[in-house]
Amino acid sequence: MNKVILMGRLTKDPDIRWTSGEESKCVGRFTIAVDRRGVKEGQQAADFISCVAFGKTAEFCEKYAKKGTKFVVEGRIQTGSYTNQNNIKVYTTDVLIESMEFAESKKASGGSSAPEPKVDDKGFMNIPEGLEEELPFV
Repeated sequence: MNKVILMGRLTKDPDIRWTSGEESKCVGRFTIAVDRRGVKEGQQAADFISCVAFGKTAEFCEKYAKKGTKFVVEGRIQTGSYTNQNNIKVYTTDVLIESMEFAESKKASGGSSAPEPKVDDKGFMNIPEGLEEELPFV
């Protein structure tokens, strides 16, 4: 079984590209910094994991993923290799993202201080009319 679950912060805004052809598909590449446990003085405190997302997940990245945002990503590891311009074989390891979600609120991450949503007495949030197009999950 090849399954990876990581939680970390984006090191920079994702690199988003679209494939060419009749059915263009979104591809997003990004790196997340994942904190190491039990780090001793002088040791590296985080691992920097290369990730690739496709389709709707990549489109979600394009719209919502920004440098410093904390995400939980789930996917699988894929290795590969290629020969570079200097005729040297380069080995790669990426996490192919199958799903991702925010790991903290905007408020906790220092994002904009938008007012808290109004919640009714049953605990449901009221969503304004016409907002469906902006939601990543409908």
